[in-house]
Amino acid sequence: MASVEGIILKSIGGFYYVEAAEAIYECKARGNFRKKGVKPVAGDRVIITVPESGYCALEEVLPRKNSIIRPPLANIDMLVIVVSTCDPSPNTLIIDKMTACAVSKGIEPVIVISKCDLSAPDTIVGLYSLSGIKTIKFSSTDNRGLDEIRKLLNNKVTAFTGNSGVGKSTLLNALFPDLNLATAEISEKLGRGRHTTRSVELFKAEGGYVADTPGFSTVDLERYDVIDKDELKFAFPEFEDYLDNCRFTSCSHTCEKGCAIVEAVQQGKISSSRHQSYVTMYNEVKDLKKWEQ
Repeated sequence: MASVEGIILKSIGGFYYVEAAEAIYECKARGNFRKKGVKPVAGDRVIITVPESGYCALEEVLPRKNSIIRPPLANIDMLVIVVSTCDPSPNTLIIDKMTACAVSKGIEPVIVISKCDLSAPDTIVGLYSLSGIKTIKFSSTDNRGLDEIRKLLNNKVTAFTGNSGVGKSTLLNALFPDLNLATAEISEKLGRGRHTTRSVELFKAEGGYVADTPGFSTVDLERYDVIDKDELKFAFPEFEDYLDNCRFTSCSHTCEKGCAIVEAVQQGKISSSRHQSYVTMYNEVKDLKKWEQ
């Protein structure tokens, strides 16, 4: 019986599909995982044992560098947040919650703006031009931006996410035609897309892995990935140069006099839209106790 290290590609009905030693093994987890309160997820680096016959066993989950709870995924290097210029229109608060969630977990956020052939992306690009977050324009009609996105994926574990109907699966199909992922259709009656992705699965690509994930929602982020009020300022990269320049060390960076960040917003050095998202997020968590998060 051999022990090998691998990565979980997906889990279905209690079985884990692990890529290891250039093969994919169907594994069952040992009972001690349940006792320890450990739930293996896609992206986990694991140790499995491969017997001569019968099912392989998932023996150990190696330490994670990060994870998100919903959708369940571990060890992510980059989060590609797909937003559309229209139909549905972008919600900057949700985008900013996604980028903040990524930054707080040591994940590089990248914003891909889809449907650029239907409406100009200039407004969205302008909002994030001062943030330090990479923003790429994509159109499925001529595949503009596709090569730039593909280069970013090299040797990384990348999750693609976005609200329903923004064109996430369309983008993935353009990047990787062999995946043949289902594309979402916009429901005109509801004004939003139908979810087409039901479970997280990693696909090998560009020397790394890509994950198609169920779309983040505001409820998911607020419930599962709350950022502590004292850590939230670090989740906005454009704040970094100003954090030590406030008049008071207890500054919340929301509205205080002598706040260097507020002054930077007034001077146009920080996007007012981004700062407003920060204020909204801060007010949502400022009264939460640690055990409530």
